[in-house]
Amino acid sequence: MKLAFALLWLIRLLPMPVIGLLARGLGNLAYLLARGRRRVGLINLRLCFPQMPMSERRRLIRKNCQHMMRMVLEYGVVWWSSAQRIDQLVTIKNLHYVTDLRDQGEDVILFYPHFVGFEMCVYALNQYIPLVSVYSHQKNDTLDRQIYAGRQRYDNAYIVSRQEGLRPIIKAMRKDHAPFLYLPDQDFGVRDSVFVDFFGVKAATITGLSRISKLARAKVVPAIARRVGDRFELEFYPAWDHYPSEDVEADTRRMNAFLEERIREIPDQYFWLHKRFKNRPQGEARFY
Repeated sequence: MKLAFALLWLIRLLPMPVIGLLARGLGNLAYLLARGRRRVGLINLRLCFPQMPMSERRRLIRKNCQHMMRMVLEYGVVWWSSAQRIDQLVTIKNLHYVTDLRDQGEDVILFYPHFVGFEMCVYALNQYIPLVSVYSHQKNDTLDRQIYAGRQRYDNAYIVSRQEGLRPIIKAMRKDHAPFLYLPDQDFGVRDSVFVDFFGVKAATITGLSRISKLARAKVVPAIARRVGDRFELEFYPAWDHYPSEDVEADTRRMNAFLEERIREIPDQYFWLHKRFKNRPQGEARFY
């Protein structure tokens, strides 16, 4: 692991286009060798885009592997490059949707789905506003220490362990009206989840966005991280009106519907290698 960190430290010295070239080659190799993950990605695309030709699905997953590999190589940049370099790499659009609410004394939850630019963009964002995030401890101690240290590199984040529950999250949000960075768009199991449509297929989707926003009396502001060539763009959207409602299932479907729209804009940049449809409603056959 220390050798891997040393390589990332060296790679961060390279210009971003060169890192991109390395990622393209390694991503192509991963596409060929990681048969299991490639299969997951192709199944996900078949379910979500049944009209898409197989040749296009393969092209998209190959591109997705390149993006994922580039995200890995760029950890050296987000952990050890200067804050100025990171800031210059990311264009932040419509941050006022967050700062205006904070100025009014409102708490904010950032709905922040898993797109390939999410790490770089959040390291740029944290230079401007404090953030609350949930941390899952890693099995490897060296990796665990590095990820945690990276999250704290600006001393401007409140890190809550996933095992601690909701109270510390809400307490941290209210301490400085720090937005809670929330990524609820993966399959976390059936507990605390409902089966709602995701591209027309029932997907186990955690209801936390609706529940936490109600408990914290917080506004939900979506934020999407995009890779644009060798740079990034972090775009904020207006806070959702009439959210949460009294219908948790409808709230959760609303979250998925918004995400579907954003995925259609940049389909190659979503986390397709994740088993999004791993859990099935009782009686349904498994996809993977």
